[in-house]
Amino acid sequence: MFIHLIVIGWLYVAVMMAVAEATNTTGTVLGALVTFLLYGLAPVALVIYLMATPARRRAIKEREAQAQAQAQEAARRAAAEAAGSDLPDQRGEAPADAVAPVRKEP
Repeated sequence: MFIHLIVIGWLYVAVMMAVAEATNTTGTVLGALVTFLLYGLAPVALVIYLMATPARRRAIKEREAQAQAQAQEAARRAAAEAAGSDLPDQRGEAPADAVAPVRKEP
């Protein structure tokens, strides 16, 4: 909230400098425009960009963590699906005999 007040104040000063440049007897509108751009918008844009850097980094880290969590969840589901299909009793199938029955020799 405090940074907004600083930005508004700085832009007000830059506009007043541009108005003084334009209304001066030796000043021009082009000079006023250059004054506003170089003393007003350029520094404010740079400050806002630099102040927003931590928020951008935090958002990138959150997106990466969310993507990693989704990948881990998908891997866990795939592992559970693969492990569940090998066991015969998991899906209501009858258990298979592990040893073949012994027959009498003829």
